[in-house]
This record gives sequence, C-alpha cells and structure tokens, in this order.
Amino acid sequence: MTILTGTATHRAEGDALAPVRCAVVTVTDSRTVETDESGALIKQLIDGAGFALADYTLLPNNEARVRGHVRGLVARTDVDAVLITGGTGLGSKDRTVEAVRELLDKELPGFGEIFRVLSFQEQIGAAAILSRAVAGSANGKFVVSMPGSKAAVELALTRIILPELRHAIRELRR
Repeated sequence: MTILTGTATHRAEGDALAPVRCAVVTVTDSRTVETDESGALIKQLIDGAGFALADYTLLPNNEARVRGHVRGLVARTDVDAVLITGGTGLGSKDRTVEAVRELLDKELPGFGEIFRVLSFQEQIGAAAILSRAVAGSANGKFVVSMPGSKAAVELALTRIILPELRHAIRELRR
C-alpha cells in the first residue's frame, strides 16, 4: 500500500489509527453505579475492542438532563462516540430517544431497523416492536442510544456498533 505524504489519503489513514474515545451514559431510575450491569458491559466491551473510555455517567430518566448531558459530551474534544443505554421503552419516563434525536445532525435509521431485526431473530421475538433505538451524528460525534437490558446492550455492541465504530468515526473525521 502506498501512502502519499501530505495527501488526504495519508490523513484519513492516520485518523483511522487515532484512538476512539467513548463516553458511556446509563439512563435509569432503578440502578446505581454498583448495580449498572449494562453500563459495566459497555465499558468491558469497548475496552476489549481496543477503544478508550473517556467518560461514564449514570443519569435518572429525565429528558432535559439526558439531553443536556449528551449535548455537553458531544461538545468535548476528548469524546468521539457517546454510547447510551436505557430510557428507550414505552413508559412515560422513557424519553432518551427524544432527548438524543433532537441533538442529531444526521440520523442513521438502519441502526434501529437492524437492531430490531436481530432482536426479533435472536432474543425476544415479536416483542422487538417495543424496542426503540436511535443512532446518528451530533457535532461530529457518533451517538447511539440502545435499550437498557444487558442482553440488548450485548447484541447492539457486538453485532452492530463495535464492528462499525472505527468506520463511523473515520467518516465523521473526513
């Protein structure tokens, strides 16, 4: 492979090698930092995949607080991706998707679509229609919101997010 010094090709490949720094946010009214299995799993999986943890926060189900916190994360220069778990159900307090969607510059509808198909096939059957998930870019950062169950987090990360995260970040850095 030829790398032409000073060209866009060289810069793009350099960016591909730059560390990807992830912020993890758990939205819940029922868990604490000590009992947050989904957040712990995200941290474990991103570490195992060679990504760096830039931030971890546990927030209550509160749309304004979630939106404000995510807005702050995407403004940071040491965060490339924001991975959010929880607050995506049908309950009246589940407003993470609304909080995140408002911040997105570009939405990636394929994430929610593929997540539900995989959930239907591998985990929960027709109950997958009750699952809300959203991903996209905000302020040049990759943002994804997934359900709060440990099984949903594992599915989303191992089958969709982690295999494409470096690619998504490379595209955002172009």
